[in-house]
Amino acid sequence: MKNNIGLFLTKRAHLSPDLDGFIDVDTNRRFTYQQWNERSNQTTALLKDLGLKKGDRVALLLMNSIEFAETFFAIAKLGAVCVPLNWRLTPEELSFIVRDAGAQTMIFGSEFRESVVDLEARGAINSAGDEGTSITNWLEVTSAEGRPDFALDYNSLHQAADTAEPEVTACDDDMLYIMYTSGTTGLPKGAVHTHTTATWGVLSINATSDQYYADRYLLSLPLFHVGALTPCTGAVHRGVTLVVMRQFDPVKTWQLIKDEKITTALKVPAMLNFMLQTYDPDQCDISSLRWIMSGAAPVPVSLIERYAELDIEIQQVYGLTETCGPACLISSEDAIRCAGSTGKAFFHTDVEVVGDDGKPVAPGAFGEVAIRGKHIMREYWNRPEATAEAIRDGWFYSGDGATIDAEGFVYIQDRIKDMYIAGGENVYPAEIENILAGHEHISEAAVIGISSAKWGEVGAAIVVRTDDSLDEDAVLAFCSGKLARFKQPVRVHFVDVIPRNPSGKILKRVLREQFPEPAAE
Repeated sequence: MKNNIGLFLTKRAHLSPDLDGFIDVDTNRRFTYQQWNERSNQTTALLKDLGLKKGDRVALLLMNSIEFAETFFAIAKLGAVCVPLNWRLTPEELSFIVRDAGAQTMIFGSEFRESVVDLEARGAINSAGDEGTSITNWLEVTSAEGRPDFALDYNSLHQAADTAEPEVTACDDDMLYIMYTSGTTGLPKGAVHTHTTATWGVLSINATSDQYYADRYLLSLPLFHVGALTPCTGAVHRGVTLVVMRQFDPVKTWQLIKDEKITTALKVPAMLNFMLQTYDPDQCDISSLRWIMSGAAPVPVSLIERYAELDIEIQQVYGLTETCGPACLISSEDAIRCAGSTGKAFFHTDVEVVGDDGKPVAPGAFGEVAIRGKHIMREYWNRPEATAEAIRDGWFYSGDGATIDAEGFVYIQDRIKDMYIAGGENVYPAEIENILAGHEHISEAAVIGISSAKWGEVGAAIVVRTDDSLDEDAVLAFCSGKLARFKQPVRVHFVDVIPRNPSGKILKRVLREQFPEPAAE
C-alpha cells in the first residue's frame, strides 16, 4: 500500500465497509465507509475528466460537509493539492490566497456564491502583481437555482462519475495540501504538508490519545483548520465515526452527544464556555462521552474543573498548522495538578524550550517552543526565507514563548510573534496594522489583543491620528469589509506617539500595560 492519504479511505472501506463513516447532521445524510469511499472515487473521476493532474491545486470554499470530506480524499488519490479556504475571509483576502497558491480549480458551496462571483471578476493576478494562473474550473455544490454562468454543477457531474478505484501515483513527500496561516508580515503564508507529514500527524495523535475503533467523534471545528482536518484523517485511520456539524451550536451539541452517543470531541475554550451556559442536566445525556480535547487557546483551570464536576474529561492540546496539529497534550488530571500547562510532547514528537542560542533552557527559564517530528510541514509555499527562519536543523520554531518544568510539562508564557487568538482563530496584528496604515488620517497604528469574556481575546487598535475629528466609529468602519469579522478590532485608543525600541519595533508589551482593560461585552 502506497503512503497516500487518499488510500486511508480506500483501506478503511475495505476493512470496515459497513461501519458508519461520515454523518452530515445538518443535511441528515449518513454514509458508511464504503459509501464515503465510493463518493470520493467519483470526485476523483470527475476532477480527472476535467483535466486535473498530479500537482494541480484545488481550492475548497465549503462548509463542513460530505462534499468537503469526499473531495479532500479524492484530491489526495488524484495526486493534486488541496487548498482549504477559510470561508470567514473577505473576497479580497481569499483572492490573495487563491493567486498565491496558483489554484486552477475551485469547488464552492452555493452559500458563498456572492464571494465567488467577486473572485471570478477580479481575474488572475499573482502576489507579484503579474499575470498568474487563472482558475479555469469553477464547480458549485448546490441544490438551488442561480448557479453562475462560469460554474459547473458539481452534483450532476459527481452523480454521473465512475465509482471505481483510481490509479494512485502520488505518495510520500508529494504535496497533499497547502493550508494558509496569517503571517507576521501581514500576508498569509501557506504551510505545505505532504502525504508523509499528514501520516505522521495522524500517527502521533492516535498513539497519544485514547481514540478507539468505532468511537463516535463530534467534529464542529471547520475543516479548513488543521484542528479538524487532521482529526478527520485520523478518524479514517483508526476507524472512527465522524459526526459532523456545519457550524458549532451549543444546544445542538448537547443534543447530538445524547442522540448520536458521542464518545469524543474537540472544542476550543470559547465553545466549552458556551456549552456550559446551555447545559441542562435534565435534558443532557452525557453517559457516552469519554473526553473532549480543547485547543487553539489556553484552557482555564476553572473551566476544566467545572467539566470535571460533570464527569467530562478535558484534554488540553497545543498544536499548530505547521506541525499538522500535534505538539503537546495534557490530560484533565494533569491539567489541574499542573495548572497552566499545555502538557507534554505527543508520541513521535519532540518539544523543547530553547534560548536564543537554540539550546534547551533550564527548567523554569523562559525560551521559545521548538518542535521536531516527521509531521512538521515541508515548507512555506513560495517563502524560502520564511521557511529557513522557521525550520532550523529539523526543528520548527513556533514563535511561542514558554517555560518547561523538570517533568517535561510546557507552560506557554507569551506570544513572541504578538499573535492573539479570537474565538479560536489566530490573529496577527501586522495584518490589521497594514489596513489601518491605509487610512489617510492615520499616521501610525498598532494592534494588541485584549481579554474578552466571550471570545477569549479581541483586538484593540492604538492609533496616532492626523485629524482630531477622526473617532473610534470611523476607524472601525474603515476596517469593516477589509478583514474577516474575527480580525476586526473592537476598540480604538488614540495616542500622540506609539512606543518603539531603538531598532524601531513597536513595544507591544508597553502597550498592553497601558491599555489592560478588557473588552466590553
